[in-house]
Amino acid sequence: MARNRPRIPGSSGTVHPVTPWAEPVLRTACGTVTSFDDQLGRLVEDLFATMYAEDGVGLAANQIGVGLRVFVYDCPDDEDVRHLGHLVNPVLVEADGVRVRGEEGCLSLPGLRAQTPRWDRALVRGQDLDGAEVEVEGTGFFARCLQHETGHLDGGVFLDHLGGLRRLRAEREVRRASWYRPQA
Repeated sequence: MARNRPRIPGSSGTVHPVTPWAEPVLRTACGTVTSFDDQLGRLVEDLFATMYAEDGVGLAANQIGVGLRVFVYDCPDDEDVRHLGHLVNPVLVEADGVRVRGEEGCLSLPGLRAQTPRWDRALVRGQDLDGAEVEVEGTGFFARCLQHETGHLDGGVFLDHLGGLRRLRAEREVRRASWYRPQA
């Protein structure tokens, strides 16, 4: 059943605080969405509103404290083609091509950026707000976004893809950040 939805994503949404890294909701795999109702539509609107307010290109539900498999995106690829949408219950089914190291950041790790290796192509399968099956394929920067957001829903952050000196430097930056709160 198609519902009336705003023409501009996020225009009727509420901006939420972004959950900082190390909170349990960010380090735990998110649950499957089973109800495709108005509440899910409101969550997607809130995700868009929050993503735009924070100047992001993608945002997962657990980044606003909701442990459900949902994310939104408004992200260009390497050819500056804009990709705008949402995915419910997304699963990364393919990530291949060339492995590229590129700068990556995260709204849950404000100010932190690192050269992070990602595949140059990604294919994600999920559902839309009505529960219909959808498939989204991305290359370049958009592929990076798809991998980043599905990673959040699996309980990860981009730091998990860093190794060696890059990881040590990033972890040191996290400990020095004003928003960092060590877990008890």
